[in-house]
Amino acid sequence: MKFIPLFILLFCSLMNPAGAAVKLKIATLLPDGTGLMKALRTAGKEIKTRTDGRVKMQFYPGGVMGNDKSVMRKIRAGQLHGAALSSSGVATLYSNAQIYSLPFTFRSTDEIDYARQQLDPQLIAGLKEKGFISYGLMDTGFAYIMSNTPIRLLDDLKGQRIWAPDTDKLSRTALETVGIYPILLPLTDVLTGLQTGLIDTVTIPPIGAIALQWHTQVKYVTDLPLLFSYGTLLIKERALKRINEGDRAIISEVMVKVAKTIDQQNRKDNIQATKALGKQGIEFVTLTDEQKQDWWSKVSGVTLDMHNNGSLKLSLYEQLLQLLDDYRQQQPTP
Repeated sequence: MKFIPLFILLFCSLMNPAGAAVKLKIATLLPDGTGLMKALRTAGKEIKTRTDGRVKMQFYPGGVMGNDKSVMRKIRAGQLHGAALSSSGVATLYSNAQIYSLPFTFRSTDEIDYARQQLDPQLIAGLKEKGFISYGLMDTGFAYIMSNTPIRLLDDLKGQRIWAPDTDKLSRTALETVGIYPILLPLTDVLTGLQTGLIDTVTIPPIGAIALQWHTQVKYVTDLPLLFSYGTLLIKERALKRINEGDRAIISEVMVKVAKTIDQQNRKDNIQATKALGKQGIEFVTLTDEQKQDWWSKVSGVTLDMHNNGSLKLSLYEQLLQLLDDYRQQQPTP
């Protein structure tokens, strides 16, 4: 009767020999040296120390592993174990992850925070059903239109060479709904596209524009928050199962802490990044109430299209609307 536990011990030792380190390989498009990469590397060192070297994290920043599609292909093949992805990249795994990125949905960061308290856990659970563990969503801020000519009205975009991520169905749908057909490129090709004139208009949060150096190729920012974006670190659950339960708990504790820190820090960094854009001579194009209304009215059909093509679960969107309505009802009348 004793041969059964002995067999189990032998089997486990062959799968993960005592003292053998498990290396988790994580890719991201973010350049090395950014705040997120510094935080992730610090977290990796803490995990290595606290697990006595049993878990090591190796990061591949700057898109060296390719665009989001390439990274996901390598994760499926077992060449990588995870990635730090933007919300558009996350949506390639789980389409409901786009819920926060619907244009003109939020009026303030307070509304975002209120909705996230209820919806973040649902998105994280949805990703787990797809086989990926997220340790928390990280605010990357409101995205703004950045261009080489002033953009005040939606129709002004029709003469521009507009970029949309090749993996971002939402952005493509939003633009095509209003008769604008973007140039699809992976994130890694955007700077070159701006430098060569292949594209001249992008949508990105201020911290992203500076981190990726896109701000060096634009002259104007349309001062109207278009959509909210976020990032998250995902690790394939199957890769984590090679690690013992205690070490997995350490990974979770450290990465959840890091995600919360970055979530808070990015909001402060976006404020500073916005000021930095102005100091570098980029002009902020302010809009009248009538011009803002033009955007809101013409983009209103995007959400319906997202429902109709199955990219977004209607009940989730209805829950978001109810949360926003509840929040706005609680606010004092101006």
